[in-house]
Amino acid sequence: MSEIWHILRSGHWPSLAGAWLHLTVSFMVWLLAGAMSLSLAQDLQLSEQELTWLVSLPLLSGAVLRMWAGWSADRLGARSTALVILVVELLVLCWGWLGVTGYGDALVFSVCLGVAGASFSVTLPIASRAYPPPAQGFVLGLVASGNIGTVLIFFLAPRWASATDWHQVCGIMAGVVAATLLLFVVAVPPTAPVVGLHAVTWWHHAAQLIRRRSAYWLCFLYAVTFGGFVGLCSVLPLMLHEVYRVDAIQAGMLAALCGLMGSVIRPVGGYVADRQGGLRTLYYVLPLIAGAVVAVISPSRTMAVVMMVVATAAMGFGNGVVFQLVAGWFPADIGLASGVVGASGAVGGFLLPILISTARGFSGSYELGLWLFAGFTVCAWGTVMVALRSDRTSPIELSS
Repeated sequence: MSEIWHILRSGHWPSLAGAWLHLTVSFMVWLLAGAMSLSLAQDLQLSEQELTWLVSLPLLSGAVLRMWAGWSADRLGARSTALVILVVELLVLCWGWLGVTGYGDALVFSVCLGVAGASFSVTLPIASRAYPPPAQGFVLGLVASGNIGTVLIFFLAPRWASATDWHQVCGIMAGVVAATLLLFVVAVPPTAPVVGLHAVTWWHHAAQLIRRRSAYWLCFLYAVTFGGFVGLCSVLPLMLHEVYRVDAIQAGMLAALCGLMGSVIRPVGGYVADRQGGLRTLYYVLPLIAGAVVAVISPSRTMAVVMMVVATAAMGFGNGVVFQLVAGWFPADIGLASGVVGASGAVGGFLLPILISTARGFSGSYELGLWLFAGFTVCAWGTVMVALRSDRTSPIELSS
């Protein structure tokens, strides 16, 4: 405990707290459609495919915006970009509260919620630049545990929706975002951009980064760990309701439990990776994810929930490990690297519900989609084994 306290005091802890709050609330906004999925389906009379797209679209738009936000954090300033994201979140939620009617509006609203997913690309640079290199794994894991917002929104939104309706839930969240905006302004001091504004466009910088072998490899690993986490959490309420006949509030509680485990364990993943090495840690985490995901579909609801918790916890642990590698390999471009790698995770989160829904359409079961995802996880594990056996673990060799 004394060591953790020493790490926290080695940098500017208000910036760390402000970054964590920003990401926590933004995660609540980002996954709002998934948390309200059963209420949206009943109110708008949606089919399963329509609901799947409504839940998945924020993850896709968030992936695109993460790359822009990462570039903006490096070139224009992370704090300024973070403030813009909160303001846009507030406007989108006010529209959801007062103006969204019908499925067409709901689709546009869902896409706009993706701006909250861009928070990841600005909060990590804020925390990273507030602390010295030896603390990066733990600090980035701690900030990224702001995905505990998943827990809060899956726990609270179904209750709010049952007491009022989903429009009023958007209004409540607008108030939460407004309070967060004020607190963030107070906690995080203005900082200068890392480099000056270049004439070249942000996607050119992203293309240069992604051509590095270490970058697209980390993208793949993060698409499995974070994409699996956020994608699985998004479909859990619907899966629990359809397979085990769990009502909306109880399904939200179980999804919140999974989100809690995946969130609180993330700093532990970064901490262990700081001391044991990121690749060596992933070697043990990835097979656990694959095995737990396969075991999620079980005749026993108790066993299914246990495996859901184990799977999401292992994914959260793996998220912390991957970003320890990002911070170590791309210290000069942490904002853009966070955006590119984070975008791949959001794309993975978008594709997983689509994969599960499509596979269910063919097979009539969720099992096929989960088996396919487990196969991708085993492939990721294989790449880690290859890297370890060839002893190519340094950022110089992997960046060629």
